[in-house]
Amino acid sequence: MTRAWILPLSFVASGALVAATLFVRGSADGAVPVLLLFVLLAVVHSPLVFPRSVGAAEAQARSAADGRPIVYWRPGCKYCLRLRFRLGRDAHRLHWVDIWRDPAGAAAVRAANDGDETVPTVLVAGHTHVNPSPEWVRTRL
Repeated sequence: MTRAWILPLSFVASGALVAATLFVRGSADGAVPVLLLFVLLAVVHSPLVFPRSVGAAEAQARSAADGRPIVYWRPGCKYCLRLRFRLGRDAHRLHWVDIWRDPAGAAAVRAANDGDETVPTVLVAGHTHVNPSPEWVRTRL
């Protein structure tokens, strides 16, 4: 299991524990919404809500060919989630690199951020931008 799934599975396990406690105490009507809320939180914080990630080398090759930005991200990052959701359907037009799955992507982010793995880091035309606004990224498409 990769690090990307630790937070979502923790949400599901916590939700199951809280729902079971409510159910045992006689509040079956309250247990179901609580479990559904935790499952929803798990899905939102999972890699499932992001477009398919590619490796850093593949993203750089694709970006060189089509000129689209590269977004370096990691699951569980609230700023990455904000960028993803605020971009809406336009998010699929970017090249997404999960730095927890791709060591070359993590190295590229560290090189751009003085050794820190600060995400989202967006690479546009050879220049990196850390945590840019979704509106700014949209204008670069």
